[in-house]
Amino acid sequence: MTELEKSVSEEGANDAIPPSETPAVAQTSFPEGGRDAWLTVAGGWMVVFCSFGAVQSFAVYQDYYTRISLNEHPPSDISWIGSVQVFFLFAGGIVSGKLFDEGYFKHLLAGGSFIYLLSSFLLSLAKPHNFYQNFLAQGVGMGIGMGALLMYSIARVDLIFLPGRHLILALSVGAVCYPIMINHLFNGKTGFAWGVRAVSFLDLGLLLAANAMMRTRLLPRSVKVDWSGIMRDVPYWLCLIGIFLAFWGLYVPIFYIQLYAVKNGASKVLQTYVVAIMNAAGFFGRTVPMYFSDLWGPLIVIIPVTFISGCLAFAFLGARSDAGLIVFAILYGFFSGGLVSVSAPASALFSRNVGEIGTRIGLMCFVASFGLLTGNPISGALLHPPRYTWVQPIIFSGVTVLAGFCLLLLSHINRSKN
Repeated sequence: MTELEKSVSEEGANDAIPPSETPAVAQTSFPEGGRDAWLTVAGGWMVVFCSFGAVQSFAVYQDYYTRISLNEHPPSDISWIGSVQVFFLFAGGIVSGKLFDEGYFKHLLAGGSFIYLLSSFLLSLAKPHNFYQNFLAQGVGMGIGMGALLMYSIARVDLIFLPGRHLILALSVGAVCYPIMINHLFNGKTGFAWGVRAVSFLDLGLLLAANAMMRTRLLPRSVKVDWSGIMRDVPYWLCLIGIFLAFWGLYVPIFYIQLYAVKNGASKVLQTYVVAIMNAAGFFGRTVPMYFSDLWGPLIVIIPVTFISGCLAFAFLGARSDAGLIVFAILYGFFSGGLVSVSAPASALFSRNVGEIGTRIGLMCFVASFGLLTGNPISGALLHPPRYTWVQPIIFSGVTVLAGFCLLLLSHINRSKN
């Protein structure tokens, strides 16, 4: 049995693969290890550092825009910036995943880097109280660039390191460094404009290095994706809709935790570091579940991680003291990070051959992106400033994540029967 078949069979996937298709998988060569492979992993790490660092730091922007530079707009309007950004990050997967499967490796990396960096520098030119300049640069432009970059990095490392590949890519500290850096720059002498430029120059260096380091060692494959088979794959679609529902409410605490800390009178130090604390926990949350995902299979891991994330969302209501906020940030950061990271291998698990991996992950990202697009603005509308009634958005978050858990469990049961 090949390494790929062993990976897919963790949860009985071999039963779902017709014997006639098995040789197509077995003939695929994975250039495990070597200098070029490790350079590609390092470059992928840099890309994830930039892209997920920016997404996971939006709580800092949400707080800054709500209280200072866009304070004439309600939180629901401001959250559209981050929601559109993360929408394009995930929705871009349906296009970039297909392009990746067709062999346009370097085009995705170079094009995504250019769009992301251009938009990031344009954000530094946005005028205070000009919503649409921030929206177009940060939400649309940076989001589109991220969509190309992240899919390339995940899928590229998948094709180089089969065992433990997700564990390697999950080790990103950008989500920890960025919020600390941004908070100090925005609220210090540097200010917003040069603070954004400082982050942009850091991204420029990292993405230039990533473009130079990442290699394309596999020849482009001309693979015809079996769309009819994908559309009829009921367990796969149960998994996708479950991820959509989970993502619909998952980012509510992630986007609003700094504003929540400010409005509930947390200490100044905690206001500055609460996002970094959550993302530091997410560092381990993206690592530990990925390790067990490679051992047990991603569906076995994503189900309990989603359930715990939904339960913890309700616990946000009681996190009013500094100690409570710290405990919540650590726990929610860990389990929500695990849910996000395991969602890609969970959707790829249903692939019948290697040529479907990018398409299956891209389709999952596209479906999930609509939950990410609408969930945070809905929660922002439920806040009702200036009173800030936190109960309604937190209930929305918990209920949707738990609904996603139910469908993921149903997907696993349905798949096991087949």
